[in-house]
Amino acid sequence: MGTVIAGGGPAGAMLALLLARSGVEVTLLEKHNDFLRDFRGDTIHPSTLQLLDEIGLAEEFHKLPHYKARSIHLVSDSGDIRLADMSRLPGKYDYIAFVPQWDFLTLVTRAAARYPTFTLLMNAEATDLIRENGAVRGLRYRDPSGEHEIRADLTVAADGRTSVLRARAGLVPRDLGAPMDVVWFRLPREPGDREDTFLRVSKGRLMVAINRGGYWQLAYVIVKGGYDDLTRQGIGALRRPVAELLPWLAGRTELIRSFDDVSVLTVRLDRLRRWHLPGLLCIGDAAHAMSPVFGVGINLAVQDAVATANLLAGPLRYGRPLPERALHLVQRRRMPPTLITQAAQRFVQDRFVSPALTGGFDPDRLPRDLTRIPVLNTLAARMIGLGVRPEHLMSGKI
Repeated sequence: MGTVIAGGGPAGAMLALLLARSGVEVTLLEKHNDFLRDFRGDTIHPSTLQLLDEIGLAEEFHKLPHYKARSIHLVSDSGDIRLADMSRLPGKYDYIAFVPQWDFLTLVTRAAARYPTFTLLMNAEATDLIRENGAVRGLRYRDPSGEHEIRADLTVAADGRTSVLRARAGLVPRDLGAPMDVVWFRLPREPGDREDTFLRVSKGRLMVAINRGGYWQLAYVIVKGGYDDLTRQGIGALRRPVAELLPWLAGRTELIRSFDDVSVLTVRLDRLRRWHLPGLLCIGDAAHAMSPVFGVGINLAVQDAVATANLLAGPLRYGRPLPERALHLVQRRRMPPTLITQAAQRFVQDRFVSPALTGGFDPDRLPRDLTRIPVLNTLAARMIGLGVRPEHLMSGKI
């Protein structure tokens, strides 16, 4: 019966590609009619770039419009502070690539479509699980033509932090808390603007600016649950801090005409205690929603997909029975990096994000160049660039 994956994000798309490459019959469901969802972080880190190299997609990837960041800067009221230097990482890729996520997902699914065992269903929203004799045996989905079902040996919930299949399975994540939400919007870039992507911090205010070539993708960080209060104050309550934090954008803030021009990310930091039931596996945000801290959500999701393919492709390809303990191997391998990464994110949230939003953090007390402290730079660069336990394709299996 093969495998069915709900969710065409980084975890689902990459797992579908890796399983199809190994000869597994796999169907990927994406609930939208395209991958064009704006206002995402869209960072592809060295660990994922290495994986793309291993599967022969690095050259195609680098033909996509992208921006390379080899260092990370924080901009305070008094100037730049260098936080991390990626160029000192081991391996071939010493930078973070900023690529629109829709381009990345299109690249991955087109590569998967080269294999006859891959099927992509767009406009197909997973709605429920098929259960038989105490095990999950596929899913039900809805598309413009009506209700359908797909039977499968393995059903994978990769449908994000609000996973429908996870809810239908009765798996409830533990909420670890997040002090912020993020308001995303864009403004045009002009000659003379900065070239880099950076973090802007001032007393009580925090913003991320991402260079997209022709425009800035901007993330204004607000106190958790503060969006309703922001909208009640009117669009000027967003325009003013943007102009104050980035004065060279002041003449462009009128282009934010209303709150219809912004998108809000409700930040979650959570994880499941149990990622699986018989016949069902949760990966990516469905298993562990990550904070935007370090920008590693995409890369953790991709690492989950690689581990899943490494551990399960063989039994799935040969139609072997897949006991639940085989699914637990995925959780056992990926839980430690999840725990460590989320602990680091909580530390940054507690020591930096919360104080920054309440005016209790003074960035000008930091050294101007943290990369001159070898231990700090190594830890920061490895956490951001490679993560904990980066996965590689197992030779001979994929």
